[in-house]
Amino acid sequence: MRLFFSQNIKDDHGFLSPEDSRHVVKSLRMKAGDKIDITDGKGFCYSAQIEDANFRKCTFTVLGSDQKEKTWNFHLHMAVSPTKNIDRFEWFLEKATEMGIDEITPILTDNSERKRIKMDRCERILQSAMKQSHKFTLPTINELQTFSNFIENTAQEQNKYIAHCYEGEKTDVKNIKTPDRLTIVIGPEGDFTQEEVSLAQNANFTPLSLGGSRLRTETAAVFACNAAHINAK
Repeated sequence: MRLFFSQNIKDDHGFLSPEDSRHVVKSLRMKAGDKIDITDGKGFCYSAQIEDANFRKCTFTVLGSDQKEKTWNFHLHMAVSPTKNIDRFEWFLEKATEMGIDEITPILTDNSERKRIKMDRCERILQSAMKQSHKFTLPTINELQTFSNFIENTAQEQNKYIAHCYEGEKTDVKNIKTPDRLTIVIGPEGDFTQEEVSLAQNANFTPLSLGGSRLRTETAAVFACNAAHINAK
């Protein structure tokens, strides 16, 4: 099944994005009357028929819909400091979406080497990974925010972990709990400062160990994401 994405479905009619329209018409050479499968990124899969095979704006008629349950039974929120080499952060976005994630918050820490990200590009990567992996729920990516703001914004969350490299008592990643909601924070290549770790712990974040190896930011984030899914099974 080739899966396409559209946020433009209303009254059993809709249209694809310019990117998907070009792919359908130019690459796949599909024509009016051909059937396609579409997700709205909100858990629904639509069976549709192409109305106008226009490579700029391919329109379709919805023939039927089916609500798809997530393949994981908890809300996974990961806050990650964008890497200096943006390709590595984008790789995390792709792989986390393939595995299953609900919410991503890029965070700006004291040791962050990247101060800006292109949100529209991040959105496209998430959409592409969702389609490729046949997921039907598009992860939410929040605007880049400071670490302190993130800590404040998640004050009401209960099941929160922060991965860092300092000595001290930590929960092994194999033992993290996955109730209804789970938040994991991954720092920059230079790690969090001790002040940031203290700020998080004072806000009820549990220190998290990802094992004995020193991991890159994106590797640590993907590893933690995968561990959350394994622990939930």
